[in-house]
Amino acid sequence: MEQNSEVLLRVENLKKYFPVRRGVFSRVSGYVRAVDGISFEIQARKTLSLVGESGSGKTTAGRTIIRLMEPTDGKVYFDGIDVFALKPKELRMLRRRMQIIFQDPYGSLNPRMTVGAMVGEPLAIHKLVPRNKRRDRIVELLGLVGLEADNVNVSG
Repeated sequence: MEQNSEVLLRVENLKKYFPVRRGVFSRVSGYVRAVDGISFEIQARKTLSLVGESGSGKTTAGRTIIRLMEPTDGKVYFDGIDVFALKPKELRMLRRRMQIIFQDPYGSLNPRMTVGAMVGEPLAIHKLVPRNKRRDRIVELLGLVGLEADNVNVSG
């Protein structure tokens, strides 16, 4: 694929295979090819929807792209950075700029967490806001999407 300075995400021949183990010694007898050679580019300020039937590898592709799962093969570049070559600390820093939005909100939201806890979790993980200012930032973010401060302690 042609390199373009406006390309935010470039995926080249991405593969993720899961071994199938059988027998007493758990020998690998084959592989499930969850993602088998996908390639695409997403331009800056553009959106891509990955659509397919249940079990077609959409979630696996997303998780592999942001390295929540390690790839079997392929390359992923985010803003020109080779995602698969990053060390854990560098990857954590880059993930601040990456996000997967799953189509099923019930699979993405944790009903045991409050709305405030869910919104605050990435702020805490990535150390984006000091603890003593976190609630104010959560209230501010909720306000941006039309929710009141009262919603901070509402369960998902």
